[in-house]
Amino acid sequence: MAASPRAAMLCYAGCKDHRCEPHFLQSCFLCNKPLGFNSNIFMYRGDTAFCSKECRQEQIELDEAKEKSWKRSQASSSSSSSNASSSRASRKSESSKGGKAVRTGTVAVA
Repeated sequence: MAASPRAAMLCYAGCKDHRCEPHFLQSCFLCNKPLGFNSNIFMYRGDTAFCSKECRQEQIELDEAKEKSWKRSQASSSSSSSNASSSRASRKSESSKGGKAVRTGTVAVA
């Protein structure tokens, strides 16, 4: 059950009602340290709260490393698929140069 915006505000303001869902400003996203009502809160990507600059910076570095890893995996998978398609294209062009038709695939003989 989703809490209403008013209930979320009450949770953050110190409501003792345990039925409301935790608010994103209740604790640090990285270390789960409770965020004080009158303390500095360091935000990242809109709705991610941190207790300190250090926690926020660590999360930024984790996200950047994850993004670089993802980009590398995407580049390697796209280059391997483009290499396979280019080798197929070169085989087709070689067979057409000789004037011979070449069939590829599986043949079942009974």
